[in-house]
Amino acid sequence: MTMKKKENLPVSLNLNVRGMRISATIAINEKSNQLIKEGREVFKMGLGQSPFPVPDLVVKALQENAFQKDYLPVRGLHPLREAIAKFNRRAHGLECTAEDVIIGPGSKELIFLLQMVYYGDLVIPTPSWVSYSPQAQIIGRPVTWVPTFEKDRWMLTPEKLEIICRADPGRPRIVILNYPNNPTGSTYTLPKLKEIAQVARKHQVILISDEIYGLVHHKGQHVSISRFYPEGTIISSGLSKWCGAGGWRLGTFTFPKSLRWLLDAMASVASETYTATSAPIQYAAIKAFEGGPEIDEYLKNSRRILHALGMYFVKKLRNANARIAEPEGGFYLFPNFEAYREQFIKKDIYTSVELCDRLLVDTGVAMLPGHDFGRQPEELTVRIAYVDFDGGKALKALKEDYSGKEINGNFLRMYCPRTITAADRICEWLNNIEK
Repeated sequence: MTMKKKENLPVSLNLNVRGMRISATIAINEKSNQLIKEGREVFKMGLGQSPFPVPDLVVKALQENAFQKDYLPVRGLHPLREAIAKFNRRAHGLECTAEDVIIGPGSKELIFLLQMVYYGDLVIPTPSWVSYSPQAQIIGRPVTWVPTFEKDRWMLTPEKLEIICRADPGRPRIVILNYPNNPTGSTYTLPKLKEIAQVARKHQVILISDEIYGLVHHKGQHVSISRFYPEGTIISSGLSKWCGAGGWRLGTFTFPKSLRWLLDAMASVASETYTATSAPIQYAAIKAFEGGPEIDEYLKNSRRILHALGMYFVKKLRNANARIAEPEGGFYLFPNFEAYREQFIKKDIYTSVELCDRLLVDTGVAMLPGHDFGRQPEELTVRIAYVDFDGGKALKALKEDYSGKEINGNFLRMYCPRTITAADRICEWLNNIEK
């Protein structure tokens, strides 16, 4: 007996996800790969993936632990949590232990779980990373967008946070601070961190300090706001950006003891969803967080390359009349092409989305529009992830041929040629559109 196929079955879709599209960073990467398969030349400046290889000693640790097959504790492998606690004590002077740490399959998943277990508004400065708001939408949490301004390097000000909080003082809130920032490359000064911490303490908000780019602060001077608001700050980090291990999917949350109840709640939900993070990855991550001379050299040279490349882009774009802040960490730039508005209108370009679409068609450079990061569509901002180069070759050359030398244009053209070409093509396109 065969079952007859039923036609016109009723479709029921959660209203929170109806109309949602794939994450913008994932979408641009998949679109770029498809165009490349079709024979197009594409410069991949859309997905923010570290260009550098995973350090050798961390790779070796993964190889040595490939046999690890058991389910690990839902909160994470104890020696790894201890290594992370020691890292936080060493880097931030934070009093914490392994019991204050939870491991997940990427910090993205942990941020999602936190929003699920804590009932409160999500406060997000714009521009912001593309997944914060959609996660809140999926769960059904209210989102408060806080506009930032170019004059403030696109960073949240304590005054803005105060205005948001005093409108409804008793309302539970999670405020996300991401710095060095995706998409702008900017970071907070010490005075601003202290002032934001004062406002957060006054209104008892929970801060998620997303410090996934902390170790790629270009001067190696990242400071966690947890130093100034330890009782209300959750530090979010992982391996993806500073250790080149995005595909390994390992994220970390470090909680203050006063928020242990939130950690416990997240662990309960994790036990019913992802169960545990990959065992071999966790064992290998111990080496990464323990640090040492090899990790220190890897980070120092990564920072040098990223800063030199970012400054090359800044110089080129400023010469082309774009407004752009110098990067302070990570591998992103957030230029504003407002100076070209009249010329763009003549080419039927009115929004940042249309601008990125046209640039991809005309130049092969794939970027993301500011609108994907929470900006108004007519604002002519874009995010450039300057990562389309072989980081392994660049690190090797820096170690062998440029040790102690300044990274110059010759180095960048030789070891980061696609990124340099992308910058040149954008500027040539801008120059031609003026004619």
